[in-house]
Amino acid sequence: MKITPISKSERMITLDIIRGFALLGIFLVNMPTFHSPDFIRQLYDLPQNLSSIDKVVNLFFSLFIQTKFYTIFSFLFGLGFYVFMNRAEQKGLKVYRLFSRRLLILFLFGLLHLIFLWYGDVLHAYAIVGFALLLFYKRSNKVILGWAFGLLFVFYCIPIAQLLFESPSYIIEKQTTGITKLNEAVKIYQDATYVDWLAYRVKTEVSFVLGSSPIMFFVVLPMFLFGLYAGQKGIFQQSAEHTTFVRRVWSFSLLLSVPLTILVACLELGLLSFGMRQSIVSQLFTSLSGLTLCFFYISSLTLLVQKDGWQKYLRIFSFTGQMALTNYVMQTMVSLLIVSTFHLFNNISLAAGFLLCLVIYLFQVIFSFFWLKRYRFGPLEWLWRSLTYGYVQPIKHK
Repeated sequence: MKITPISKSERMITLDIIRGFALLGIFLVNMPTFHSPDFIRQLYDLPQNLSSIDKVVNLFFSLFIQTKFYTIFSFLFGLGFYVFMNRAEQKGLKVYRLFSRRLLILFLFGLLHLIFLWYGDVLHAYAIVGFALLLFYKRSNKVILGWAFGLLFVFYCIPIAQLLFESPSYIIEKQTTGITKLNEAVKIYQDATYVDWLAYRVKTEVSFVLGSSPIMFFVVLPMFLFGLYAGQKGIFQQSAEHTTFVRRVWSFSLLLSVPLTILVACLELGLLSFGMRQSIVSQLFTSLSGLTLCFFYISSLTLLVQKDGWQKYLRIFSFTGQMALTNYVMQTMVSLLIVSTFHLFNNISLAAGFLLCLVIYLFQVIFSFFWLKRYRFGPLEWLWRSLTYGYVQPIKHK
C-alpha cells in the first residue's frame, strides 16, 4: 500500500487561514533582520537610532507583532504533529518512523536555509525540538499541559536571572564590544563577496545559532505541546463543538493581554525606567504579551472563520498558509535579493522595510492563489511530501 498525505478535502480551512496570518506576522518581524545588522544589535543589546516614523513602527511591532507569531507557528506545528500521527496511525502505518523521516528532511531544509541564506531560520530548530514531541504522543492532557507550563516557567527564569545578575558595568562592556562588531557586520554585508560573506556568517551567526539550539526546547516545545493538546481535544477538527471553549480562551487571553500590552507601551515610551536593564525588562514583558496575544489571535480567527462574511475576507490568508514552507523560504530569498541588488543593507528605514514586506506578501498571496489553482501543493511542500512518503507525489490537480 502506498503511503499518502492528506487530501485537499481533509484540509481544515481555519488552520490554513491562521497559518497564512502568522506567516505575514513572522515576515514583518524578520524583515529588519534582512536589511539591517539586527543580529548584532540584539546580541549585544545595542540601542537603535530611529526617526519619528520608525519609532511609531517600532512601537507597533513591540505591542502587536514581536514574539506574537512564532508562537502561533509553533502551536500549529504541534497541532499538525497530532493530525499527521493520528491519520497515519489510522492507515496502519509506522507513525514514529514516518514522522522521524519527515523531521530529518525538515532539518536538512532548515540547515541549508540557515547556512547559505539567513541566520534566523526556524526550520532546523522545529525539526530538532520536534523529536521531543514523539515522547508526548498519546500522553494525557494533564501531563502535556504540565510540561508546557513547566518549560515556560524555566524559559522566563532566564531574563529574570539576567535582571538579577547582570551588572550595569557588564552591560556597558558588552555594548562597547557590540559597537565594534556592528561596524564589522555592516562592512561585510555591504561590501564582501558571497564567499567572504558566507565565511563570516558561518563563524559569527551560524555557530551561535546552532550552539543556542538547546534553549529552543524551552522556547518552542511549550507551544508545540499546547498545539498537541488542542489536537487531542479535537478543538479544530470539531470546531463547532468547542466554540464555548474557544470563546473562553478569547476572553481570558484578552484579559491578560490588555495590561501586558499597556505595560510594554510604558516601557517602550520611557514612562517606566529601569536604567541599563530597560531592554531586558522590555523583552521580558514583550515575550509575555506575545504568549497571551498568540492565543487571542488564534481564538479570534477561529471564531471569525465560523462567520461566512468574515471567512470570505480572511480566506486570502489560506492561500499563503497552504504553501507556508515555500512562502517562508521565498520571503528570505526575495528580500535578500532586493536588499543586495539595490544596496539597501543598513540604508533603509524600518517604515520602508515594513511597506516592502507588505508588497512582497501581497505578491505571495497572488502567486499562491494561481499556483494552487493548478497544483495540489507548493513546490517545497511537494518535495517534502515526496521525500517523506518515499515516492513522487502527484502534484497537479486531477
